[in-house]
Amino acid sequence: MKWTGMYLLGFVVLIIGVLCALWKLGILESIGTTWTVIGVVIAIGIGIMVAVTNSGTKENIEIDRK
Repeated sequence: MKWTGMYLLGFVVLIIGVLCALWKLGILESIGTTWTVIGVVIAIGIGIMVAVTNSGTKENIEIDRK
């Protein structure tokens, strides 16, 4: 669970950086608030799905029987 949280934190920082760059370029003004919020929610949803998918390894337990 620890790595999932770290991944999500990094992904949120990435999204914030992209939003800051788009704001500085003036692109967010032409898009509008509603579409910006929708895009951020979709991006965070994709980040959660990827984080959960890559969060653990699937291991089989072998039992030695004599």
